[in-house]
Amino acid sequence: MTTEPAKKKSRAGRDLPAAIGVGVLLGAMAIGTLLFKPILWLPLLAVAMAIATHEVIRRLSEHGYALPTIPLLLGGQAMIWLTWPFGANGMLGAYGGTVVVCMVWRLVGHGLREQPVNYLRDISATVLLATWVPFFAAFTALLIFADHGGVRVFTIIVTVVFADIGGYVAGVLFGKHLMAPAISPKKSWEGLGGSLLFGIGAAVLSVTLLLEKPWWVGVPLGLMLVITGVLGDLVESQVKRDLGIKDMGTLLPGHGGIMDRIDAMLPSAVAGWIVLTILA
Repeated sequence: MTTEPAKKKSRAGRDLPAAIGVGVLLGAMAIGTLLFKPILWLPLLAVAMAIATHEVIRRLSEHGYALPTIPLLLGGQAMIWLTWPFGANGMLGAYGGTVVVCMVWRLVGHGLREQPVNYLRDISATVLLATWVPFFAAFTALLIFADHGGVRVFTIIVTVVFADIGGYVAGVLFGKHLMAPAISPKKSWEGLGGSLLFGIGAAVLSVTLLLEKPWWVGVPLGLMLVITGVLGDLVESQVKRDLGIKDMGTLLPGHGGIMDRIDAMLPSAVAGWIVLTILA
């Protein structure tokens, strides 16, 4: 009787070959879109954010939350697509409209004769989700319409990816002092140092070689993206810890769901837009 060899796992318990394969595929798709046809970033972003939003809604519903699914999904699409004709005004208007519609939807969703239960809890989670996923992501849609927009979004993504790689390598090799063990038991201060080194380095190279801006612009950009990336990862870790789950979804082998892959990217999109809009 023969036994199948066990799949190689990373320290995080992931299927490492599958994770690498999926990561390469997603990276190639994003790079090809941003560098050769940036306008296609909008439909790619719209599909990814719809899936990520639904992943969180489904997980919350499994734990008794009742979120207004339809207005959240439609509002998220509006935040992304209205950047095309109306820019930031369209994105902000769609965000505000989504929150208002969700508040009313949850209030009267079961009729006017039935009192809503856990209204404050569910609306708080709804506003968090609308902000956390489609609204934050829509900042990359805004960047697409700036000069060299595809390269700007690519710069943000490659910086966050290299910061993640640097954090993983430094954490595995040197990680001894845990940064936030109550939230994420694997993150270390040594890993943060690796993230800063790799992230700022990637930002400086991207800013100078791709955007043709002064090298020093990459320093605050890399610093902000590393900080927001780590915080984004910690936020999702805490949400999953509250829910008692490991992953938000199962769509991506070796990674979990879409939300598990983009948790660091979402707040970094806001930080990247701010820094590149002001300094570049």
